[in-house]
Amino acid sequence: MQLKDRVYERLRQGILDGEFETGAALREVELAALLQVSKTPIREAFVRLHKDRLVELIPYRGAVVAGYTRQDLKEIYQVRELIEGACAANAAATAPPALSAALEENVRASRAALAADDVPEVVRLFEEFDRLIYSQSGNRWVDDLIENLEGHQRRIGRLTVGIPGRLAQSAEEHARISAAVSRHDAEDAEKLMRMHVASVMADQLNNFGDDRS
Repeated sequence: MQLKDRVYERLRQGILDGEFETGAALREVELAALLQVSKTPIREAFVRLHKDRLVELIPYRGAVVAGYTRQDLKEIYQVRELIEGACAANAAATAPPALSAALEENVRASRAALAADDVPEVVRLFEEFDRLIYSQSGNRWVDDLIENLEGHQRRIGRLTVGIPGRLAQSAEEHARISAAVSRHDAEDAEKLMRMHVASVMADQLNNFGDDRS
């Protein structure tokens, strides 16, 4: 991997993991010193991150970690509903035994983590559930969309943690999706997945504070 790609990936992961918080200024000099590189690959990374909609390039302020408006959330979830619904339908249509087993184990582990109040583990398992469903896209073009969408999904997914009852509700919705996949019911799997995504969006919008978060 070239230096410019390593710098881009490092900054991208820092944003996705919350190391660089929404609204934080990304200063070339500080990042160059942190990563022990010149300012050139930092600037190149900023341009790529701007295209990813993870960074805003503001005149006289430079690069700032982007947040989300209510409209951003609506648009992201509209895309998620289409893509995840299609992936769930395809997963149910093929439903290899290993996938069904992995989904069932994920649901079991998610319920156990919820019972133990282990929120970080619940979040990790939810992300794993999504990846299992995404793995059944069967479409390289969709995979490219997923790669870009997944980063934003991880960021906005953190907004759900503080919503009362949301994690438990998502776990049960995952359970119903998993059951539909296991019984090869593509129509129900797609319907349940789209309902799940719409439900998460509704809760996030209801709990959204200012116009940008």
